[in-house]
Amino acid sequence: MTKFADLGLAEPLLKALAAESYETPTPIQAQAIPHILKGRDLLGAAQTGTGKTAAFSLPMLHRLLGKPRQMPQRAVRVLILSPTRELAAQIEASIRTYAQFTTLRSTVIFGGVPVGKQIRALGDKIDILVATPGRLLDLVDQRAVSLREIEFLVLDEADQMLDLGFIHALRRIATLIPKERQTLLFSATMPKPIRDIASAYLTDPVEVAVTPVATTAEKIDQRVIFTEPGDKPALLAKTLSVPEMERAIVFTRTKHGADKVVRQLEQSGIEAAAIHGNKSQGQRERALGAFRNGSLRILVATDIAARGIDVDGVSHVVNYDLPNVPESYVHRIGRTARAGASGVAIAFCTPEERGDFAAIEKLTGVKPTPIGEVPYWDGRTPKKPAQNRGGRSQQQARPQGQGRPQGQAKRADGKRSDQGGHRNHAGGAPRQERQDRPEQRQEHRPRTGERQQRPEQMQQRKEATSAKEGLGGVAFLQQRTQQPRTDGARRRAR
Repeated sequence: MTKFADLGLAEPLLKALAAESYETPTPIQAQAIPHILKGRDLLGAAQTGTGKTAAFSLPMLHRLLGKPRQMPQRAVRVLILSPTRELAAQIEASIRTYAQFTTLRSTVIFGGVPVGKQIRALGDKIDILVATPGRLLDLVDQRAVSLREIEFLVLDEADQMLDLGFIHALRRIATLIPKERQTLLFSATMPKPIRDIASAYLTDPVEVAVTPVATTAEKIDQRVIFTEPGDKPALLAKTLSVPEMERAIVFTRTKHGADKVVRQLEQSGIEAAAIHGNKSQGQRERALGAFRNGSLRILVATDIAARGIDVDGVSHVVNYDLPNVPESYVHRIGRTARAGASGVAIAFCTPEERGDFAAIEKLTGVKPTPIGEVPYWDGRTPKKPAQNRGGRSQQQARPQGQGRPQGQAKRADGKRSDQGGHRNHAGGAPRQERQDRPEQRQEHRPRTGERQQRPEQMQQRKEATSAKEGLGGVAFLQQRTQQPRTDGARRRAR
């Protein structure tokens, strides 16, 4: 069996690993470290909790120790990008541990906290910078950090980093760093479209995948509860109330949904906290700290915020909302059954989510065990109700058989034209017949449900209609305001 000592790492790094009682590398570490030590670009895919941080940190630290450099002010040699604040802090803490017996220094920057302290930290000699893209670009614009000396670019959780939410920031960052660099991409999931995008950032990369991308941990007991959307809140409260639910993460699809679930659980007497992008850094740290030390039993999270939740002892993962992307399901349930432990993953599935559930089954090759009675389902995914986009609905449409007023027809171009010899204004035809229409309307009998109008109101309406039909629009308005006509109004009236 391979030992860390067999990989050729520097002595200070081996000493740090021994201090942490690390002797045997994980499969992703054993396969990735030799390629990185040779200077190759690498695309690594492995399940969460398998040691990807050490897989890129240890060989990178080794190469930095082998080539010491005198760096310009506020310049760094290594840039590690993370999609979330929690994951960024976790990565930087691991690097500090591995580099504790070296002179290499690291720091972390992310949003949600005052920027002054981070700028002061960058003023010292920093070799390794761990950052989230937004705050990094803010500090670049303030000239608080320089990326022109970057030797290593690492993208952790690359499937999220290269998703639409980060691709624009990454493209700009790529223009600020040297083209001659070593690029490493690691992720728990790597769908093919994302892999195609990632290939644009890599040069002749080595691909390391120690387990299939869609493989779920063998010790995770996967279950599914088929239910209706309105029954979810009560069902969740009942599920979380069982004694064996020691520490659970509940996943929702949206930030608003996470806050709503927390409120519903509190109404049921269950304490919970939400963690997502709209929470302040202090709120996120308090919630995660309480969940880690055991004072908080239930944590509600979104996909993006869950990146970096590295907490041992998570007994259950509940998918309150199924993810749209099947690979996200693999990452979600990977929060449990870590470090060789077992765990339970429970998914709620409504009729509208049957399609997402089928995609998850196809990707993972695992059929979760149904819990309780399975509602009847004809195999078809119900269509979402049509949205009202304004205009006249079908109920308000013209009843069948009721056509347009007599004497009017619809031309092919959609405009109304008059039948029975009427010509337009340009033809100069008299408008006598049109002025007779109000007399014809006098004989009109109101339909059922129409409001009866008073005789004086109808007379005023007839006079106004006759005046309007006998004059052009501009001329009619000028007549009402008693203003003289202009030449333009005369031409339009004619």
